[in-house]
Amino acid sequence: MTLISEFVLLGLSTSWETKVFLTVTFSLLYLGIILGNLFILFLVILDAHLHSPMYFLLANLSLIDLGVASTTVPKMITDLLNEYKIISFQGCMTQICFIHILGGVEMVLLIAMAFDRYTAICKPLRYMNIMNPKICVSFVVTAWVTGVIHAMSQFSFVINLPFCGPKKIDSFFGDFSRIIKLACTDGYKFEFIIAANSGFMSMGTFFLLILSYAFILVTVWKSSSGNLSKAFVTLSAHITVVVLFITPCVFLYVWPFPTSSLDKYLFIFDFAITPILNPAIYTLRNKDMKIAIKRLNKRQYCVRFC
Repeated sequence: MTLISEFVLLGLSTSWETKVFLTVTFSLLYLGIILGNLFILFLVILDAHLHSPMYFLLANLSLIDLGVASTTVPKMITDLLNEYKIISFQGCMTQICFIHILGGVEMVLLIAMAFDRYTAICKPLRYMNIMNPKICVSFVVTAWVTGVIHAMSQFSFVINLPFCGPKKIDSFFGDFSRIIKLACTDGYKFEFIIAANSGFMSMGTFFLLILSYAFILVTVWKSSSGNLSKAFVTLSAHITVVVLFITPCVFLYVWPFPTSSLDKYLFIFDFAITPILNPAIYTLRNKDMKIAIKRLNKRQYCVRFC
């Protein structure tokens, strides 16, 4: 039973100067997210030299980053300059579902990419046999199935909760954990289910990723020809992205103390920072991508002047 038709988002700031600054900043970040991730997506599709397991997974990650940012950032930008930040009940539930579906997909993709790097470094002779096209497609399908199950398992009971009273959400987006607090019923057991579901997925992903990176560093260290410092520099950038992506989820679903005023700011990393860091890390710091960009520039030059 649902008696209310909309929720009120309290947003990020009440200062007009801060709102203008954040609007410009997030607009530029969102533009960078769109251009950077679309560039990776099209470059991987167009350049035959990038038709490999690593870049297949990277292209899928870029697609998901576009989706994650687009679920929240455009509305956050428009709401910053609006006095009344309203989101309809249906719109809120749709946003929450997409956030959890895409978030679940991204976590599985990050694990798949870590496994890809582990296989390439630790088992180079068997790499192409292990990371064959069938396995790569299976990773992506598993990611989407996991994301859908993760989201729908929570949505199925939240949508049937009675909402008849308070409707203010202290954030710039809706989420299951916040919506349950507004229900006209004892939501403790539902909060526990959501915390267990999302918390387990977040912590499980984090530990699997750290474990895979540790195996890679140990393997490089044991190799007589391995360059541990170079491997650490490369992985440190990946680990930074993982920490920025997982930390907000840990604070919201695992941390035992209420931090609503803090976690809404932490989630800016998930929606606006991490999606723009991935293109930067995998293009500016990646030799194959740099070479592919040069090939693309030469091809454009030949089309115009040859």
